[in-house]
Amino acid sequence: MPKTRVKYVCSNCGYQSPKGFGRCPNCGEFNTMKEVVEEAPSAKAGKATRQPVGTTRTAPQRLREISADVGERLFVPVEEFNRVLGGGIVPGSIILLGGEPGVGKSSLLLQVCGLIADNVGTVLYVSGEESARQIKMRADRFNIQSEDMFLYAETNLGHVFEYVQQINPTVLIIDSIQTMYTEDSESSPGSVSQVRECASRLQHLAKSSGISVFLVGHVTKEGSIAGPRVLEHIVDTVLYLEGDPFQSYRLLRSVKNRFGATNEVGVFEMAGDGMTEVPNPSEAFLAERVINAPGSSIAVTMEGTRPLLVEVQALTSPTSFGNPRRTPNGVDINRLLLISAVLTKRVGLKLHEQDIFINVIGGMKVSEPATDLAMAIAIASSYVDKAVPADLVIIGEVGLSGELRAVGQLPARLNEAAKLGFKRALVPKSRRSMDGVPPTLKLLEVRNMAEALAIGVKDEK
Repeated sequence: MPKTRVKYVCSNCGYQSPKGFGRCPNCGEFNTMKEVVEEAPSAKAGKATRQPVGTTRTAPQRLREISADVGERLFVPVEEFNRVLGGGIVPGSIILLGGEPGVGKSSLLLQVCGLIADNVGTVLYVSGEESARQIKMRADRFNIQSEDMFLYAETNLGHVFEYVQQINPTVLIIDSIQTMYTEDSESSPGSVSQVRECASRLQHLAKSSGISVFLVGHVTKEGSIAGPRVLEHIVDTVLYLEGDPFQSYRLLRSVKNRFGATNEVGVFEMAGDGMTEVPNPSEAFLAERVINAPGSSIAVTMEGTRPLLVEVQALTSPTSFGNPRRTPNGVDINRLLLISAVLTKRVGLKLHEQDIFINVIGGMKVSEPATDLAMAIAIASSYVDKAVPADLVIIGEVGLSGELRAVGQLPARLNEAAKLGFKRALVPKSRRSMDGVPPTLKLLEVRNMAEALAIGVKDEK
C-alpha cells in the first residue's frame, strides 16, 4: 500500500513545511498553514501523472534554431480588452483573471467568448459554479447566440480534457480554477495541491496544443488571488477586474504579462446588457466635473502606457477632536500624510488642526507620485476656499523639502490633456527635453511648492 505523507502548505505564498505554524515563516500571515495529505505514487503511477493529457516530449534545441515568432494573435473586437493583453490573445497562452465576487468576471468573459466564437474560432466554456441553464440566461440577456460556443458544467478536469480533445476549441474558459479537481489527488477542490495540480495540467495543455486558456480565480479579503502564489507563476498573464461596487466603471488591469506591457488598464462600464468598453476614459471621469469648485484639481496618471486624467477632490474642515483625521479614497494614506506634512512645514498651512478628506472620482486608485502636486493643490484650494483654474492640469512629484521633481512620460501626459481642451499645465521645472509637447498647451514651470500654490491657489485670507 502506498505511504501517505502529511505536510503543511501556506495558502497565501505556497511555503511548505513538515510541521504546522500559527504564522507562516515566509510571508508572515497568520492561520494560513493548511494541512495537506499526499499519497506517494507508485513508479507506474508516477510516470502516468507526470505526463498530463495533451503534452508531448521535446528534445533540447539550439537557441539560434528556435523561432521567436509567437504566431498571429487572436484579435477580439473589444479594443480595451486587446490593449490589456498587449494586442490580442496569444495562441497557447494561459491567462488568469481575478476579482472581487460580483465585479463582473464571468460576464466579461462570456461576452468575450461570444465575440471569439463569432469571429475567431470555437470556444468551450467550462463552469464549475453555475449550470449551463444559468449561463444561457445570462447569454440571452447579452444577446449572445454563437453557433461555435459550447457550454459544459463540470468540475472533474479529466472529463474536461476528454471533451477538449473532441471539440478542439480555440479558446478554453475555466470558471473557476478553485472548483476544479483531478482524481490523482485526494485533496478537496480548492485546496493548495488541487489548485496547483489543475493549473499545471492546464498549462501543459495550452503549451502543447496551442489552445488559449482563461482561468477565473477567486480573491482573498486582501484582494490577491486565492491559493498559493505559484498559481500566478504558472500562468502567462494575470489580470485583475477592479471596481467600486457603487460605481458603474470597471478597470481591467494587467499585473503580469509575458507577451505585453504590465500595468495596462482597460476601462469598461457595467450595464444591464453587459460590459461596454469606454474608449475615452479621461473624458468619462471628468464628465460630471463641477467647474470652479474649491478643492478640485486635475491630475494626469499613467496606467501602463495610457495617460488618464482624473479629478482629485479634497476637503478640509476644522477638527473636533485632538487628533485630526486623514481619510483617503483612491490614494495611499502614506502619501496623504507626507503631503499634509510638507504643506504644514514648508508652506505654513495650519493643517494640524484640520480634518483632511481626499477622493479620486470614478473609483480610480492612483499610486504613482506624479499626482502629489495635484493632491497638494486640491488640499490648499479647499483650505483657502478658492477654486483652481478650470483650464489648468497639474503634474508633479513633491519632495520632503517642498521641492518639485520631474515625472516620466511627460509629453504623453500633456498630449492627453491638450486633447481634452486644457490650455495650461503646471509642471516641475526640469532640464529634460520638452520635445513632443503640444503647442496649444502653455507650460507653467515651477521649482517648489510655494511657487506652485502661487499659480494654482492664491491665498486671499
